[in-house]
Amino acid sequence: MTSTPRRSRVLSLAGLVLAVVLAGTAVTQFAADGGAREKRRPAVPAAVPVSIAVAAQRNMPVAIRAIGNIDAYSTVAIKARVDGQIVEVNFRQGQAVHKGEVLFRLDARPFEAALRQAEANLARDRASRDQARSQERRYLDLLEKHFVSKETYAQFHTASETAEAVLKAAQAAVETARINLEYCTIRSPINGYVGRIMLQLGNLVKANDASPLVVINQVQPIYATFAVPEQRLSEIRRHMVAGPLAVTVARPDGTGGPLATGHLVFVDNAVDVSTATIKLRAEFENRSLALWPGQFVNVSLKLYDQQDAIVVPSIAVQTGPQGEFVFVIKPDSTTEVREVAVARTEGDLAVIAKGLAKGERVVTRGQLRLSPGVKVIVRPDAS
Repeated sequence: MTSTPRRSRVLSLAGLVLAVVLAGTAVTQFAADGGAREKRRPAVPAAVPVSIAVAAQRNMPVAIRAIGNIDAYSTVAIKARVDGQIVEVNFRQGQAVHKGEVLFRLDARPFEAALRQAEANLARDRASRDQARSQERRYLDLLEKHFVSKETYAQFHTASETAEAVLKAAQAAVETARINLEYCTIRSPINGYVGRIMLQLGNLVKANDASPLVVINQVQPIYATFAVPEQRLSEIRRHMVAGPLAVTVARPDGTGGPLATGHLVFVDNAVDVSTATIKLRAEFENRSLALWPGQFVNVSLKLYDQQDAIVVPSIAVQTGPQGEFVFVIKPDSTTEVREVAVARTEGDLAVIAKGLAKGERVVTRGQLRLSPGVKVIVRPDAS
């Protein structure tokens, strides 16, 4: 009788322990299933920060670009026209000089003496001419009175004409001596800048020597010479009919903006058969002296303005296996890959021939983290 209740209590305790174990197992299994479901739930991606630009519509220039070099408007090699010694140099190397300004003076004493001698000979020959004329007039009177023969008068007439010719030669000698004396003062024939002095003070110079005394370059105005493919010649000539074509030059590295703006003044009369190019020349006022002879520049020859062109920043255009494309932001702030055709670039702008419309938003920074359908958030400093 006493063993039965004890056995019942043992069985009841065992059942309680089993129930507790089963409950813990169920809780553990539930937690494990919940964790698995959390792992299977897809994560929502964060929005990618980007910078954007709006496709704009504006008039854009259509231009031909080339590499050119700057040429002086005119160049003069200064040479002596008489022999002599340099006694004065009235300028510094590299300075600006003006037309008529004295550059060099040569020793003028020999030429002054030659001029005085020529003037003395002129005076002598003038006196001889006057004497010959006087005798001719006297013998003409005698001839008219039949006191002398025609042959005698002819001798004095010839002597008078000879004296006149000798006088003219003396006058020419005086003019030559004066010119040679003027050549002792060497003046600048143009406005410009002088280069390095080839012969210094005290040196002897010869007339028309092979080496110049100095070279002067006129740089206001100034030229830019460049070449373009011969295929563009007909297009250039067609637009020249409407008026002078504007030409802009800039530094070769593209920094600092335009150096000067001028206009096309020369198209060569033949195509260079060795390069298949045509040489062109533009003229610039060069008031600020930004251009200098020998300088290399980027040249832009403007043909006309394209009306209502679609433009975006050049950095918005990417290149992929299928060609050029941009990331377009849709109204729901997701991205779309849009293939575009770039007609050309003007500075930091790309002219879009097709693929974009005015007002569409394109990504300019942050493209590396994008793919089609990705959510974006616009931030000015995105990278």
